[in-house]
Amino acid sequence: MTLKIHEISSDKLTFRTIFTILKDNYKVKLSEESVSRVVACREYLDKKTRKEDTPVYGINTGFGALYNKSISQEDLGKLQENLVKSHACGTGDEVPQEIVKLMILLKIQSLSYGHSGVQLLTINRLADFFNNDLIPVVYQQGSLGASGDLSPLAHMSLPLLGLGDVYYRGERTTASEALSHLGFEPIKLKSKEGLALLNGTQFMSAYGVYSLLKVYRLSELADIIGAISLDAFDGRIEPFYDEIHQIRPHLGQIQTAERFRNILDGSELISQYKEHVQDPYSFRCIPQVHGASKDSINYVSTVFSAEINAVTDNPTIFPEKDLIISGGNFHGQPLALALDNMAIAAAEWGNISERRTYQLLHGKRGLPPFLVANPGLNSGFMIPQYTAASIVNQNKQLCTPASVDSIESSQGQEDHVSMGANAATKAFKVVENLERILAIELFNAAQAMDFRKPKQTSSMLEEFLNKYREKVSFILEDKVMHTEISNTIRFLREVDYELADALIDGI
Repeated sequence: MTLKIHEISSDKLTFRTIFTILKDNYKVKLSEESVSRVVACREYLDKKTRKEDTPVYGINTGFGALYNKSISQEDLGKLQENLVKSHACGTGDEVPQEIVKLMILLKIQSLSYGHSGVQLLTINRLADFFNNDLIPVVYQQGSLGASGDLSPLAHMSLPLLGLGDVYYRGERTTASEALSHLGFEPIKLKSKEGLALLNGTQFMSAYGVYSLLKVYRLSELADIIGAISLDAFDGRIEPFYDEIHQIRPHLGQIQTAERFRNILDGSELISQYKEHVQDPYSFRCIPQVHGASKDSINYVSTVFSAEINAVTDNPTIFPEKDLIISGGNFHGQPLALALDNMAIAAAEWGNISERRTYQLLHGKRGLPPFLVANPGLNSGFMIPQYTAASIVNQNKQLCTPASVDSIESSQGQEDHVSMGANAATKAFKVVENLERILAIELFNAAQAMDFRKPKQTSSMLEEFLNKYREKVSFILEDKVMHTEISNTIRFLREVDYELADALIDGI
């Protein structure tokens, strides 16, 4: 079998590329262009530190509030090793392995531009980690989102030194054992390298990109599932007519209405006579609500597209201009604001989804109460809606913005931080919760749709529902609903990947 290899270069790293790399298990390596840039920057830095004694932050000085402490030439490597060890103080739950692997990819990309001063060996070893699925154990708590993601990136970098724990071949082991098995020696860091590895936004970025890739797919599914609910509820198509949206021209709103018209094209149910002249907001305002979330996610996408193609460590080296600049590209404020925005947008998809589930249970418009043929003896779908409501409530709590807070650190040297790491882990949880809420809506909507037979919805939705019924059957009498909801979530994940390929460039 031919290995699939992605060359890391100055070409823009796109969401589609990342999706493909992860989905198809690509290996990565630096392009010749990237190798030249990395080597030239390292050579420049070595010459600079040998020739000059001028203090350069983090290269021959201490870190943070210790910036005024000079470090001797012979201790420059030890300084960087100490930095990695001392900053590896994360705690809490482990970061999912898929996200750590993405952290490694994004760190390689950032270092490949030749402005960080790392050895070629260090980047190649990170590529070895990626290619061999050697995944460092990283913890969720510890980053303030400025000076970058210090603690989680320290845990990611420890195995380069033969320290810390990793997952290798599905087992948790020590980094030293995994390196020995692969025939690798621990790396001896040179000046600036620890700082280059730890300064940066790859923890926030990896969480954000992973969540974006998932929310792209869930956006598609929210429209499909919402259309099933609309038709099962005997809803009206007029609120989706193009004319009404052209006079309020928000792009997401226009696109959502068009998508619903296409999804429902040919449905017997949507075109039949309606006794009611209006639907509740959770149906009638789908274009406005889904569309607004799509517009927000598109904004978030532009932020992360810029970030994953950026140099975010400090100080930054410009060999051709003989400049080493101590700046603030590690500050996560752009990401923190975007991640809080993503969480709110995803929560609103879930919020309106749960309201549609609620409406389907009322026993209105020819549907039985709680969507069960024999209510009373059977509770039917009464309690899955409770579950959805509880998840929606949790999402509301998680949407309290992290980005509006800042806590001073490092004796006031780092006096404003982004808290983007907390925004990232919160947004990830909201997106995971959205998937569960949508699964519960589909579980209810499919049940309601079966009560409309023999009339049919559109051919597209009939095909979707037929696939779903292969995994989850019509509920005739009460059974353990947890199992059915879990099967529905698995169904969404399976069908999700089939739908996702057309969406990765944006919504």
